[in-house]
Amino acid sequence: MAQLLITKLVLNALRVSPIVLAAVFGTTNPAVAGEIDSTSQLSQEFSTGIGQVTSVSQFSDVEPTDWAFQALQSLVERYGCISGYPNSRYRGEDTLNRYEFAAGLNACLDRVNELIATTTADLVTKEDLATLQRLQEEFSAELATIRGRVASLEARTAELEANRFSTTTKLKGEAIFALSSAFGDGGADTDNDPTNNPKLEDNVAFSNRLRLKLLTSFNGTDRLETRLNTGNITKFGPSATGTSMTRLGFDSNDNNNVELDKFNYAFNMSDSIRIKLEATGASVADNVNVFNPLWSSGSSGAISRFGRFSPVYLPNSGGAGVTVNFNPKGNISFDAAYMVPGNNSSNPADGKGMFDGSNTSLAQLSFKPDRKLGIGLVYSRAYQSGDQVDLTGGVGSGFASKPFDDVATTSNNYGLQASFRATDKVIVSGWAGLTDAEAESGGVDKKGADADIFYWSANVGIKDIGGTGNVLGVIVGQSPKVNDNSIATREDNDTSFHLEGLYKMKISNSVVVTPGMVVIFNPEHSNENNTIYVGTVRTTLKF
Repeated sequence: MAQLLITKLVLNALRVSPIVLAAVFGTTNPAVAGEIDSTSQLSQEFSTGIGQVTSVSQFSDVEPTDWAFQALQSLVERYGCISGYPNSRYRGEDTLNRYEFAAGLNACLDRVNELIATTTADLVTKEDLATLQRLQEEFSAELATIRGRVASLEARTAELEANRFSTTTKLKGEAIFALSSAFGDGGADTDNDPTNNPKLEDNVAFSNRLRLKLLTSFNGTDRLETRLNTGNITKFGPSATGTSMTRLGFDSNDNNNVELDKFNYAFNMSDSIRIKLEATGASVADNVNVFNPLWSSGSSGAISRFGRFSPVYLPNSGGAGVTVNFNPKGNISFDAAYMVPGNNSSNPADGKGMFDGSNTSLAQLSFKPDRKLGIGLVYSRAYQSGDQVDLTGGVGSGFASKPFDDVATTSNNYGLQASFRATDKVIVSGWAGLTDAEAESGGVDKKGADADIFYWSANVGIKDIGGTGNVLGVIVGQSPKVNDNSIATREDNDTSFHLEGLYKMKISNSVVVTPGMVVIFNPEHSNENNTIYVGTVRTTLKF
């Protein structure tokens, strides 16, 4: 029984040591690892434990009927060195290996020595001391190994602390190198005259993008993000191909001038409410679930802009805004956001500012009945002044972007997104969206005009094809199209289709290479336009 008591004592002493064990031995307790998804979560869980207990009744998962209840109660009352997990849990069923046992035994010995040195009371019996001595002799080799490794870890930790960048800030970087080209029999045009199509800029281009992020936390749950961006990745848009349907999802062309493209602060208002304030670079798609887990990233997701996520998230992004995420315990969550374009938020002039110019209000209701299925319902209302109209955020046809030309426009936008994990390696995602637009100005010939814009996409990703971490993907869809417009001359008469194939190859944890091809049939929703192809090989490095 004494050995049993010491075993339980050791197990509880491990409450504060999983992270240290992970660093020393390259692993953590399997029972703990199965419940914790990341190192940050592990740290948070163990930092919020209930600490040393004074009564066994403080454990929510220990009952008087448990076979070891009396032993645990004795350890708590006599030695006072039992600690619990978060939520007042004891986890008495967890398993441990010899190294873990030895680490806990060492902690137990320290506690017993402390009791002996500080009190004359008969707290430690001769039988328990004899048991401890036998255990110490049995695990002497493991104890020596642990002490050596801990000493080495402490030295390495001290060196890291002495040379670390900041006590509150982490520096992360991302670099993209891309070899890209658009080609075909000609660029797209909207006048239905194939003899007048613009020339396709089809030379092969080698370009780059670099981003440095400073992530600062003041209390462990908040985050201040400062991101610097520079790049020269061309936008394969109207100037290169005659259409925005061919844009890359990672384009960023500021001629390699460094700019502050994101600055925001996120914090928890409560256990279920998180708020994010963005001064520049605001993007709803960065703050909510877009239900496209494999392809939403601009650096390692889809190679096209359209393939990343639904255009419902795009209007008036890039400036200032606020997002509130409400995630109660359960299968339903709610998000709300308010966005203003960048050249408005800091301008106090009439028709500008945070509330007197272009803006978007968005709400999303998400359902996740299980780990396989996710569904999102989105509604947004956007207003854009005449000089800022772009209803589809840089994807889709020219008519869909500006259904009434450069006229102030209000739009009601509806979206349905879904993602389904068919197997552990196959994920299917997609979305559909509808925009109801109305002209707010433009004189008697345009004011009050209305238009309907529709779009959809579906994709499939197969993981671990050709190697662990690799992903093969296919994306199909229809870019935003004006199905009906009271201004008949700005209505899309035909239908364009988007086809994208890509293969993401994981070279290492820091390097991913993604060759891919985008094919646009009937660009600008016109059968008169020739098919356009965009190929790229994107290499992403993260550090």
